[in-house]
Amino acid sequence: MLTEQENELFVRVGPGTPAGELLRRYWYPIAFVAELPDDAPTRHVRLLGEDLVLFRDKSGNVGLIQDHCPHRGASLLYGRVEERGISCAYHGWLYDTAGNCLETPAEPTGSMFHLTVKARAYPVRELAGCYWACLGPDPVPEIPRYDVLVRRDGRRSVQWRGKLDCNYFQAMENSVDPAHLQILHVETAAKGRPIADTTRGFTDDVESFDFLLTDYGIMKRRTYRTGVVDEHPLIFPNILRQGNGMEIRVPVDDTHTWICEIRFHPLAEGEVVPDDELPEVVPADPHKDPMGAMHPTARHRMNRVDAQDYMVWETQGPTANRMVERLATSDRGVVLLRKVMKENIERVQRGEDPMGIVRNPDHDTIDTNLDHSLVVEVGLFPGSGGRARTS
Repeated sequence: MLTEQENELFVRVGPGTPAGELLRRYWYPIAFVAELPDDAPTRHVRLLGEDLVLFRDKSGNVGLIQDHCPHRGASLLYGRVEERGISCAYHGWLYDTAGNCLETPAEPTGSMFHLTVKARAYPVRELAGCYWACLGPDPVPEIPRYDVLVRRDGRRSVQWRGKLDCNYFQAMENSVDPAHLQILHVETAAKGRPIADTTRGFTDDVESFDFLLTDYGIMKRRTYRTGVVDEHPLIFPNILRQGNGMEIRVPVDDTHTWICEIRFHPLAEGEVVPDDELPEVVPADPHKDPMGAMHPTARHRMNRVDAQDYMVWETQGPTANRMVERLATSDRGVVLLRKVMKENIERVQRGEDPMGIVRNPDHDTIDTNLDHSLVVEVGLFPGSGGRARTS
């Protein structure tokens, strides 16, 4: 179990908090490119406890700026996009994508007052059909070129799952908890076999599991009694790379999380995706009824893998009470993640880059064991054109 102070260290994500400062060193998807059309060029974004507005001006520049105008606090979500930026609907104060104030229309002619005004703004980049933001200090790092995001021998699909009504770290601890697969997801683990024991599920299929540290996170390895090895990573600090894609757990604030799912669909050998092709946007499917309500008012679906995961994460509470938990030997991956989290918080406090930060814009594609996952977890093989294995 953790002390209250240790628990707070991991779960608080706002500005100035230890975990919040760590998390601000990384990039997060905040919207799909298709979600910022010409007729709706502004979008509210809440990320790491900050309320922001994503906008695309009439010159095609995309920015992320504080929601409340520095003048009198009106929301810039209702601002008018112009050639040079976004203009507050209240008094017309105009800001560019860097947060510089370019005009304060009601001030006297020749006034330089606008030069004293600066809105909080963050860089935005486009990758894999998503707009990404980094809320950390300059110079910001590169978005890592993970294979799922950049490989051109497959198409991509993207999905915002229903908002998770709990802290992101509950989902991440689940990503280093291999013991739950054969029990929580027993129907999936059964693979068509009858379920004789709903207590043990298919946990006896597993010979062993282990965890290996990599340059970018923790590799989870599960070895079955059949000799099959299932190996996929937690990409620190907020991504599960599993199956044919990645689940990016985007911390909204201390008690809410968006999950952006990006999936890779292999093409036939020799085929490549055009550079300008946007991913298919998959509609979200509710995981509980009613959405937005908490346990026990909400009733979670239990007929789908992701909804089962949502149930166990959310029913721990908005932030899990780790002061009363009873960890066992099967929880050693959870212990390892907490150790890695604490070490990287301390790195940032010393002024160092944390795990997985990439500074070289020309770095090679980062192999996250995707080909292995396509074969072992999904039953496809690279260059298959989406066909399942035949042997």
